[in-house]
Amino acid sequence: MMDPAEVAAPGAPSVRARGSGALRRRARSGAIGLLWALAGIVLVIVMWELVKWLGTLIELPFRTNDTAMPHVWSMVGGFWQPEVRGSDTTVIQAVGLATLYSLMIAIGGFIIGVSVGLLLAIVMQRFAYMERGLLPFVIASQTVPLIALAPLIVGIGNRISIGPFQWGTTQSVMFIAAYLAFFPMSVGALRGLKAPSATSLELMRSYAASPRQMLWRLRFPASVPYLVPALKVSAAASVVGTVVAEISTGVRGGIGRLIIEYAREATSQPAKVYVAVFGAIVLGLIAAGLVALFDTYITRNLPKEGSA
Repeated sequence: MMDPAEVAAPGAPSVRARGSGALRRRARSGAIGLLWALAGIVLVIVMWELVKWLGTLIELPFRTNDTAMPHVWSMVGGFWQPEVRGSDTTVIQAVGLATLYSLMIAIGGFIIGVSVGLLLAIVMQRFAYMERGLLPFVIASQTVPLIALAPLIVGIGNRISIGPFQWGTTQSVMFIAAYLAFFPMSVGALRGLKAPSATSLELMRSYAASPRQMLWRLRFPASVPYLVPALKVSAAASVVGTVVAEISTGVRGGIGRLIIEYAREATSQPAKVYVAVFGAIVLGLIAAGLVALFDTYITRNLPKEGSA
């Protein structure tokens, strides 16, 4: 009689080979994506300088002077300028701290918004009358101008005080970020929770599965292709909400407020404004990267396109 270990052994190398092959494909795909990203950055730089050069030859409908469109090397040099004359803090250090501050607020708003959106989607999927009653208001909530909403939230929040907790402008900014983030999640999750086919639902009912079991064992796994895009849109919305709310509410410490402060020095130091804008871009890239990592984790066992 053969030893079970001897029987299993021949298959082990093939499993390891498939695993290493998948890792190599993922690494190659990541390297290609990085190269495309670098090529895109180079293309933007070339186009920027080309437009600036064309502005010296022909009249364009926008300004291309050094104040409106500084050279790329001037913007890079602005990274290392002192933020304030005589200060040891450089512009890049101030922008980095402001970006980190805004990132923390955006993450908080993203978590709150996604949680509320997912909860609403579960309720609307479970009860049809709740969907008919709530979904129009969920959609209408996104028609309110953010510029008008921000002062209203700050005014209401300043009256909230529970024991030692005092609502401040930081909480108002986080609330606005969550307000923008919940909508994509609620709509995307609702679509995903309704994705299972009638055959799959009937099969679960034949097993006498409860609504909770159907939610965890069928609806959530089937909704992953819809949840991931919704998470990406919610992450972008939370970043936009954070930056715009920081500008509207005047909260200090964030990248949105820093852009406004640096814009006042655009005449004397135009590169400073663009360094702050780069900080906002990095903020968005970090948010997108975190969601991409989460996407890789939750879809690690799902079949990929082109896989055998």
